[in-house]
Amino acid sequence: MKRQNVRTLALIVCTFTYLLVGAAVFDALESEAETAERRRLEAKSDELKRKYNLSAESYGELERVVLKLKPHNAGVQWKFAGSFYFAITVITTIGYGHAAPSTDGGKVFCMLYALLGIPLTLVMFQSLGERINTLVRSLLRRLKKRLGMRRPEVSMANMVTIGFFSCVSTLCIGAAAFSHYENWSFFQAYYYCFITLTTIGFGDYVALQKDHALQTQPQYVAFSFVYILTGLTVIGAFLNLVVLRFMTMNAEDERRDAEQRALLGRGARSGAVAAVPEAAAVAPAESGFRNVYAEVLHFQSVCSCLWYKSREKLQYSIPMIIPRDLSSSDTGVERSHSSPARCPETPEHRCFCRSRRSAISSVSTGLQSLAAFPGFAKRRSSV
Repeated sequence: MKRQNVRTLALIVCTFTYLLVGAAVFDALESEAETAERRRLEAKSDELKRKYNLSAESYGELERVVLKLKPHNAGVQWKFAGSFYFAITVITTIGYGHAAPSTDGGKVFCMLYALLGIPLTLVMFQSLGERINTLVRSLLRRLKKRLGMRRPEVSMANMVTIGFFSCVSTLCIGAAAFSHYENWSFFQAYYYCFITLTTIGFGDYVALQKDHALQTQPQYVAFSFVYILTGLTVIGAFLNLVVLRFMTMNAEDERRDAEQRALLGRGARSGAVAAVPEAAAVAPAESGFRNVYAEVLHFQSVCSCLWYKSREKLQYSIPMIIPRDLSSSDTGVERSHSSPARCPETPEHRCFCRSRRSAISSVSTGLQSLAAFPGFAKRRSSV
């Protein structure tokens, strides 16, 4: 079974297992509280009916009126500030549900607006996240160089750590601000910021819905809009760093499979020269393998110190299709390191490629054959 299929199957199993675990935990935490709250509300409803002598129909109508009045208690929702707030919740898929279009024209336009706005917003946040990650990586590399660290390269662990603390800091800043403006506890404000910036948007906590804030507090309105967009950018940068790496795994596997098929095809064509004597057929086959192997691994030099650019490149190569004599241990490269006397034309402390210029000077489709340099062409058996 292909690696991509195994990974997809594992993700499906893990997702459904995660759903089952989440359902069990929420059931244990919320079911009893829900039952108790329902009993309390039913008792309160019966008390109001008896106190004001309301019939079931009158009480039901009163409930519907109260529910419809709830959005209007926060002030006018469809002026420019409120409409801008609603548009943000649409294209970012937050969807609090605090306001919704009531006219048919508004509903049709909302669908069309979301159809174009959601992909546009996703692409924008992904692009911004990628740019932010590039900037942070560059700044961190410069900082490491100034501190005199031996390895200034920025690892994935460094970026993930910075992204995690950036997200936590953004949530804490928003929690402090909204707890002040909305008179929420810090925990409630932090919960609101998390639900908002992850675009879950339950709607149980919604900012700008008290004391006609949309019309009377323009500074708070501006802060809320800027915070939501900035926070989504920070979260997008973190997701770009972590999640998209896994999303590209299938594409990388497909690319490696295509390279393997190309190598196998070229190797088969190179080994098809069987009509000539065996001694004459070995050189063309080896030349074809060497050319293909060098091209796939992006070699730019045949210097012994640069024969393999990195072990990361090697793990994607296909060493099992290289002929046996290309992986033997008696190579010119090994002789230059282990036994200088066996290679007298090369000084002990001299780069092995300086005495003779390589036939491969750049990566191109017209790579020359390495048959003239059998010592250089053989890969290390120690890898």
